[in-house]
Amino acid sequence: MDEAQLRSRLAALEAENARLRAGTAPGRAEICALLEAVKDHAIVVIDLDGIVVEWGEGARAVFGWTRDAMLGESLARVFTPEDQAAGRPRDEIAEALREGRAPDERWHVRADGSRFWACGEMRPLRDQTGRVVGLVKSLSDRTEARHTSQELRASESRYQTLFEAIDAGFCVVEMKFDETGKASDYLFLETNPAFEIQTGLRNAAGHWMRELAPEHEEHWFRTYGDVALTGKPARFENVAEALGRWYDVHALRIGDPAKRHVAILFNDISNRRRAELALQRLTESLQQEVETRTRDRNQLWELSTDIMLRCRLDGRILAVNPAWADTLGWTESQLIGANILDLIHPDDIKATRDAMTYCKRGEALSRFENRYRTRGGGYRWIDWSARAADEVLNAVGRDISEDKERIAALERAEAQLRQSQKMEAVGQLTGGLAHDFNNLLTSITGSLDLLQARLDQGRQDEASRYIGTAQSAASRAAALTHRLLAFSRRQTLDPKPTDVNRLVAGMEDIVRRTVGPAIELTVSADPGLWPTLVDPNQLENALLNLCINARDAMPGGGRLTVETANRWLDAKAAGTFDVAPGQYIALSVSDTGAGMTADVAAKAFDPFFTTKPLGMGTGLGLSMIYGFARQTGGQVRIYSEPGQGTTVSLYLPRHRYDEAIVHGVAAVAPVTPAGQGETVLVVDDEPAIRMVITETLQDLGYHALEATDGAGGLSILNSDAHIDLLVTDVGLPGGMNGRQMADAARVRRPTLKVLFITGYAENAVVGNGNLDPGMHVMSKPFAIDSLAVRIKQLIDSP
Repeated sequence: MDEAQLRSRLAALEAENARLRAGTAPGRAEICALLEAVKDHAIVVIDLDGIVVEWGEGARAVFGWTRDAMLGESLARVFTPEDQAAGRPRDEIAEALREGRAPDERWHVRADGSRFWACGEMRPLRDQTGRVVGLVKSLSDRTEARHTSQELRASESRYQTLFEAIDAGFCVVEMKFDETGKASDYLFLETNPAFEIQTGLRNAAGHWMRELAPEHEEHWFRTYGDVALTGKPARFENVAEALGRWYDVHALRIGDPAKRHVAILFNDISNRRRAELALQRLTESLQQEVETRTRDRNQLWELSTDIMLRCRLDGRILAVNPAWADTLGWTESQLIGANILDLIHPDDIKATRDAMTYCKRGEALSRFENRYRTRGGGYRWIDWSARAADEVLNAVGRDISEDKERIAALERAEAQLRQSQKMEAVGQLTGGLAHDFNNLLTSITGSLDLLQARLDQGRQDEASRYIGTAQSAASRAAALTHRLLAFSRRQTLDPKPTDVNRLVAGMEDIVRRTVGPAIELTVSADPGLWPTLVDPNQLENALLNLCINARDAMPGGGRLTVETANRWLDAKAAGTFDVAPGQYIALSVSDTGAGMTADVAAKAFDPFFTTKPLGMGTGLGLSMIYGFARQTGGQVRIYSEPGQGTTVSLYLPRHRYDEAIVHGVAAVAPVTPAGQGETVLVVDDEPAIRMVITETLQDLGYHALEATDGAGGLSILNSDAHIDLLVTDVGLPGGMNGRQMADAARVRRPTLKVLFITGYAENAVVGNGNLDPGMHVMSKPFAIDSLAVRIKQLIDSP
């Protein structure tokens, strides 16, 4: 709770206290409710003598004393013996009465005798006439923050000592970018004493680099600009011609990325670099002299199957060996004096130029690949090893075209294999789906056929049995559809801030009855469990599914454990889990059953895969849980060994809310509500659905209007017709979906109430908590009684 929220609560507390003093009956109950609502701050009400008259839940959490233990006691009890002896409790009351506020930041005492550093204040309470009738003291535990502050000061002292003592140059700069986004300069914010020794620049802090060294090379600005923009550290060696020195540099971004500050640690390596360059030039000069004298009689040059090349760094060819004719068809006379870049595939020219530039810098051996045009007009892949000396490039190339072709063939084969595996999975999914739906459709159509036959025979007494059979099959088909949508991560979710511990506790009795007396159930809940943003109904279904699977894995009895815990996933662990790094809560279900082999566990989330006997399971349970977890931004993992049991863990992202409330599913009213002639607009492109909804509305006493698409519905909404509620499908034909239509209608009717009905994946439009006030969602299929109750609730809502 931030300071503004706390002050708001205190103002409400003062008002309620005034009502209490005036004798208003609800005052005391409401002031107690306010005190109990604040749990992260201690709030205490005392009379003018310092005696406690109200002690909130937050005070109990902070100090440890219960309300009964403190009522009627002096507030001096929470002060240290030193402060009591110095009269601090009395002085604080006097200051609050005199100044209207008495700040308090000092050590206090808990019930167990321990001390903690607290920060807060005391204010007077007044009745309706303005007379002071008591005081309220609020404070919170700031011990950890105090320790952190002390450690920070010590760390800063160590940093300053290191900053002053190191021999390496160090500075912090702020990057400057021009209007095109190019790094153009940098301002020195801090420099250490070694900075001047390493650079020769005096009093650099507060000055721009171009002001101190106008000819400073562009690559320094570009490199530091990239560090500031990307946050990727840079470690390199390079020359600063304007300063006449070579440097070994380590640069990294620090602080707020928006400020574009870069810390730079560097050492002058000019002497070492000059020695290296001198040695390199000497070596290359001797090598060139030897190659020039012996080229014509060099057997390797003449007989090698690798192609060899000497060319200037502008591309002009100086010499080639005979292997060029065998590999690419070009003779020496055709190539000498030509430009090597004219033979390279257009897509490879830039990479080749970059490689030549790299060699020109005097770097080590360069390796690169490119394609060369053959005399016959085709292209061959060449793998090059190259080194430059005195503007001349010496390179040896090997024909790797066959290697490239083998790699390409392997990649094509892998792609075909992946496509085959995808098609196999789709075939398994559609086959299982068709099998189950055919069974359900047979139950529905068969029951309807028998119903029609019995009605034709005048035998209506059996009608309810056939209707019940058809409805049961339809309900199972709807459940199968929801599982498929969960598996595909496209179901319509209704996420809410959820306390998973409370959810598990609320289901404990149901789980016990489901698994039976032969199985010992243990619930281990982390008392500090973080909240998560999840559809609580779907999470309940997932938990119950896992417990049923665990029960079935222990036919002879065993132990079932449901556990919750907080988990941190770093970048490495998150990569393994295929989720974003961060904080997660884990909900785990473990059994002591037979366990699974690694190959069975690897297929456990596949659709329609099941280890249960034929007819004992659809094979969609775990795939539904997997889809639900992934759609929620989390993951699910199986840990199992044969004979050792199985653990299935759901990982759900932490949700940072002050409070998390488990929202249950609203019960359907037992009596269908009736309307009072209110007008409901129904928009759906399916005639049968429109008929069912509009006739239901009319039977219930509502006036129903109809439209088949978004344009027709918007035309009615833009008219002068009185409309109490819009009921619309999300997926509509004609280029305007239900959400777009509702948003457009609210321009003219800002308080229009909307109920979206959806049977597919409209989460991007109406799900994930993105509904505006007054908008609600209901998933197809739904019971008519449920729809009637929902419509009545929405029309009657303010």
